[in-house]
Amino acid sequence: MESSTPQRQLVIPGELIASGGLKSGEGTYSEDGKVFAAQLGLRSERGGVVSVIPLSGRYIPRADDEVIGQVVDLGPSHWLLDINAPYPAPLHATESPWRVEFGDTAKYLDIGDSAICRILQVDETKRVQVTMREQGLHRLEGGQIVEVSHSKVPRIIGKGGSMVMMIKKYTKVQGFVGQNGRIWLEGNVEDVMIAIRAIRLIEEHAQALGLTEAVKEFLDRAYAQRA
Repeated sequence: MESSTPQRQLVIPGELIASGGLKSGEGTYSEDGKVFAAQLGLRSERGGVVSVIPLSGRYIPRADDEVIGQVVDLGPSHWLLDINAPYPAPLHATESPWRVEFGDTAKYLDIGDSAICRILQVDETKRVQVTMREQGLHRLEGGQIVEVSHSKVPRIIGKGGSMVMMIKKYTKVQGFVGQNGRIWLEGNVEDVMIAIRAIRLIEEHAQALGLTEAVKEFLDRAYAQRA
């Protein structure tokens, strides 16, 4: 991407980012009708709401987020998942899609296995619980998991899912983008590699405007070279 591409505004904590007409979103606070940045990040405005997308930091779980977790420990009636957050999240057997007998947890998910889960709740002490008892939540078999900064996930997904759908259309890969910055991809090895390169392009230039067209051009070139 050329350096002349317009960039999203980088803001610092306490900086005025909106006055009048816009609501305060994530990463901001409001005083006397004005909205200020509460953290270092990129200013984002959508649907009358202004927010700040953090540049770095660990994923902070929110209820209803869908994430990819990796089993790091287990007990007779639960698993402990690394969800790329400050603390691991327990998945109780009663929140799994299986009828698990006491002590049989390893038959369904073992250490190192990964699964798509939903954040069930986050309490006042930031303790997290996850569930797999819904359609679309399942153990991941095969494929490849790619890690990105969780703050870049909205750009990778795109407005209304447009960016990720474009990548899937070109590459024909199956995939899932977790809100915690983990992406699962499955398909032909060469197609998966092109999808990963497209994702890295988005991650590197997440603050740039005109990013959709740049990614489309990359995919056009990638597949023209294979023709």
